[in-house]
Amino acid sequence: MQKIIVFTDIHLVPEGETIIGIDPFARFMQGLAHALDNHPDAARVVLCGDLTHNAAPPEYSRLRAALTTCPLPVSMMLGNHDRRAPFLAAFPEAERMETGHIQHVADLPGYRLICLDTLNEEAEDTHSGWLCPTRLDWLDERLAEAGDRRVIVFTHHPPIETGFKGMDWIGLKNRADLTARLGRAGNVAQIVSGHIHRTIQGAAGGIPVAILKSPCHQMPMALGYRDPSLSIDEPGAYGLLLLTDEGVIVHSEDFTLPPVEAQIYS
Repeated sequence: MQKIIVFTDIHLVPEGETIIGIDPFARFMQGLAHALDNHPDAARVVLCGDLTHNAAPPEYSRLRAALTTCPLPVSMMLGNHDRRAPFLAAFPEAERMETGHIQHVADLPGYRLICLDTLNEEAEDTHSGWLCPTRLDWLDERLAEAGDRRVIVFTHHPPIETGFKGMDWIGLKNRADLTARLGRAGNVAQIVSGHIHRTIQGAAGGIPVAILKSPCHQMPMALGYRDPSLSIDEPGAYGLLLLTDEGVIVHSEDFTLPPVEAQIYS
């Protein structure tokens, strides 16, 4: 069994600033320490977009500093709060396409991880996602190259509607194009996304979709409200993927809950 640690929607801000009273940097460092302490045997960490809150150079510098002591390889993706130029200025070694899109793969025994770039810097609403034909064609090639590996696809914007009208309004605008490509490939075992700041399970064209919480602020259970800015201070979390011979198991760990002593019931 292999493990993948997943953080999404970190939303780092400049030192001294907070989001609804929460320090995103402190939360991320707490969550990363918790994940590494409990799962030091993980194969990789995936950061599933919205690395920063304002895409400001000091925020990316804080992220680089936070990752300096991480002993595991890290895959970084971009979300709607990120921008490619300041990200690449801070991480010039990051894998990217010739077009500058931050897309890459990581192969493990029996599995291929594909990280997509759903950021649309030209979006009129500033936060919705889009996968252009170039990115989708790249995806087709990487899926075809996977061979007999199961594939896990990571996106920031989920490929499904969630019932949160505000977040669905700024969702992946061409989600049907993505779902069609993944369905034709026939080898995708799991899709993992962020963006919503809530733990949600669903399916896109029959493929399981897991949407994970933020380590920082969360979306309140306010279905129907067309407001993407709603936030609440609920436990921060990270995801843990278990890659087995039978398929993918998805866990969500609320690391900010107070520790309790486990008891055995007889």
